[in-house]
Amino acid sequence: MAKYNITEPKEKEAAYRSLVNPRLMDDLKDRILEVIVMQKKFKDKEYSARRLAEDLGTNTRYISAVVNVKFHMNYTSFVNKHRIEEAMSILIDKRYKDLRIEEVSDMVGFSNRQSFYASFYKLTGITPKEYRIQYAQLHSSSKKK
Repeated sequence: MAKYNITEPKEKEAAYRSLVNPRLMDDLKDRILEVIVMQKKFKDKEYSARRLAEDLGTNTRYISAVVNVKFHMNYTSFVNKHRIEEAMSILIDKRYKDLRIEEVSDMVGFSNRQSFYASFYKLTGITPKEYRIQYAQLHSSSKKK
């Protein structure tokens, strides 16, 4: 995993996680999913945990606690996961076959190419370019049969 200098996060126990009411946590989980996933706010480079907290009428500690407990990752990893999933769809979509990787990165909300490649590699184990090539090879070989 030295390819993109990715280090595994250390698991820390934050006291405030246990202070969030379980019903509130479930409610916030649903509302976070609605905003980040359904409204596709993950594509907005400027959409921070602070803005999400403001939009949901809560604070960033609660956002952080819910994302940590319910999704087992931090806010940035949560957003990047959805960006990468969207990028994976775009990379194999025939309508976007002429897009450069950097353009796909920009479309899904990454600020720079390096963070896109690092996040993509961390989630999939391959680069976006390798992903696109592998899919094209798989798809072309299945058409020949």
